[in-house]
Amino acid sequence: MITYDDFSKVDIRVGTITSVEDFPEARKPAYKLTIDFGPEIGIKRSSAQITTHYTKDELIGKQVLGVVNFPPKQIGPMMSECLTLGLPDGQNQVVLIAPTKPVPNGGKLF
Repeated sequence: MITYDDFSKVDIRVGTITSVEDFPEARKPAYKLTIDFGPEIGIKRSSAQITTHYTKDELIGKQVLGVVNFPPKQIGPMMSECLTLGLPDGQNQVVLIAPTKPVPNGGKLF
């Protein structure tokens, strides 16, 4: 078990996807995302295996939740700077976690 103090160390913020690129070097189909987490956090890059449910065009401008305080992780030729959060659907494909109404970028989950 973890404590609330442990959980509070995980910095989960909302950001807006500003660009999406194919990621053909990934082991599983994925996109490279650029996400604006607001003035405090800034712009971060992430890899996400979300090609089943989302096209590149529909992702632009979409708000998502991400963990912004993990250390960067090398994923193939890309350095991922945050973890974009999602949940599995019935076929274990990723559905992004997103606010149901627009909120300011950088807002912290509480």
